[in-house]
Amino acid sequence: MDHEPHEPSAGVISVPSQPPSEPSGPGPQGLGPQGPSAGGDSGTMSQDTEVDMKEVELNELEPEKQPMNAASGAAMAMVVAGGTEKNGLVKIKVADDEADGAAEAKFTGLSKEELLKVAGSPAWVRTRWALLLLFWLGWLGMLAGAVVIIVQAPRCRELPEQRWWQKGALYRIGDLRAFLGQDTGNLAGLKERLDYLSTLKVKGIVLGPIHKNQEDDLTETNLEQIDPIFGSKEDFESLLHSAKKKSIRVILDLTPNYKGQNPWFQSIQTDTVAIKMKEALRFWLQTGVDGFQVRDVQNLTDPSSFLAEWQNITKSVSEDRLLIAGTDSSDLQQILRLLEPTKDLLLTSSYLSHSSLTGNHTNFLVTQYLDAFGSNWCSWSVSQAGLLTSFVSPQLLRLYQLLLFTLPGTPVFSYGDEIGLEGADLSGQPAKAPVMLWDESSFPNTSASRNISMTVKGQSGDPDSLLFLFRWLSDQRGKERSLLHGDFYNLSSGPDLFSYIRQWDQNERFLVVLNFGDVGQLARLGASNLPTGTSLPAKVDLLLSTQPGREKGTSLELEHLNLQPQEGLLLRFPYVA
Repeated sequence: MDHEPHEPSAGVISVPSQPPSEPSGPGPQGLGPQGPSAGGDSGTMSQDTEVDMKEVELNELEPEKQPMNAASGAAMAMVVAGGTEKNGLVKIKVADDEADGAAEAKFTGLSKEELLKVAGSPAWVRTRWALLLLFWLGWLGMLAGAVVIIVQAPRCRELPEQRWWQKGALYRIGDLRAFLGQDTGNLAGLKERLDYLSTLKVKGIVLGPIHKNQEDDLTETNLEQIDPIFGSKEDFESLLHSAKKKSIRVILDLTPNYKGQNPWFQSIQTDTVAIKMKEALRFWLQTGVDGFQVRDVQNLTDPSSFLAEWQNITKSVSEDRLLIAGTDSSDLQQILRLLEPTKDLLLTSSYLSHSSLTGNHTNFLVTQYLDAFGSNWCSWSVSQAGLLTSFVSPQLLRLYQLLLFTLPGTPVFSYGDEIGLEGADLSGQPAKAPVMLWDESSFPNTSASRNISMTVKGQSGDPDSLLFLFRWLSDQRGKERSLLHGDFYNLSSGPDLFSYIRQWDQNERFLVVLNFGDVGQLARLGASNLPTGTSLPAKVDLLLSTQPGREKGTSLELEHLNLQPQEGLLLRFPYVA
């Protein structure tokens, strides 16, 4: 008889009954393919059904799979019986899963019509207008604030126009044979030394005189012809070309009678000398030189007039050409008279060559010199041709290098000043022409002492050497704005001390303190000469000391600043608005 289908309990997976298949033969024990007949033992049927349903309930903990086609009935039977065959089965979604999915349906938002209706309501209109107004008010406020900051911010000072000779040091090579040695003392040898000159960071070299000169003989003196001992005009042009590539300018010394007693011959020959000078200036300007030097101009019959005329010829080619005049005078009034009719003329003198300078005296000389020059550019040296060691004691060489590199103006040095070269005899040359010490082979054969530390080779790798100090100061002089064109303010500091500040606009300031005395000194710096609104800081950073024992970068208190004997300090402090 027919049985009513068994209703699955909640959460129990219902397995659809399999459709009857065609008999393929007699079943076991004479039964049909479906097992016991309808008329068989009903107890057996009920027991089998109960077992099957328990198996299904036990397997509801893992997702059940259903055969993908009817031909997989055997696989389904294995699943029901607890088998492991699951290939090709799909998950059956029960009723509770469908209910949960419907409950989790997401809210899709307002429709277009509903959104437009809400957006057009008075509340939202007022809100939008308020936000728009706040945006523009904020934007205008920030714009106004930026304008106020720009207007009230301190204006940067316009950088002054500077010529090449105002950006660094000049290096004098008065005698090629002494500078390079007798075997290589010519223009070709100087060309080979341009790399060394580049390491000194100098902006130009003052060369010669190298023209043909017969001692005290004007007729045998040719200002337009190079003495064959130094080379040819082609050698000179090659030197100019190579120096230009290394950004080194070449200034030619045209002092006429440099081998004779009177550099300008006799006074009765003045007119002839003047004509030759003008012709030579035009000739060498066409060759490509960057300027000229004439020494001992105080011996001219009318130096101011001659210098003004030569200056006009020099500048006629380009404003970037330079004329240097030299004098042995140390009298400020005489120096000023030489410069009176000219502009952009550099003058080297013996103004700072006093044998016993104190701090107070140096302060007076420098301040007086700068006040007399006013806005005109000046230069600094201890003489028109000599070495530092000829005028300064060895203990003060470092201090003088620091002084010359940090004063406002162009520092001018002679070859050998960078290593502390002292005078030595050179065969066939005046005793005042010292031999440049490149290495141990540069010492004269008669020299008993061959101290390698006195040579370029010996000092090149030593960070405590005079050469290292020269290179560092020359580099700083060429790149720090406060040293390039900064204002100068001297400070009161004590009898043996000379101190001053170099500052430019909002750049870092430099404080220089020099002790010319033989004993240690406490620097009592007074700021009475500083402009309104400028004051000395409580602490400064140490950049350089000319004496050993101080570490670079150390912070020093100005109130307790003690200097060693003959020590110079270069200190730095920031701009404060």
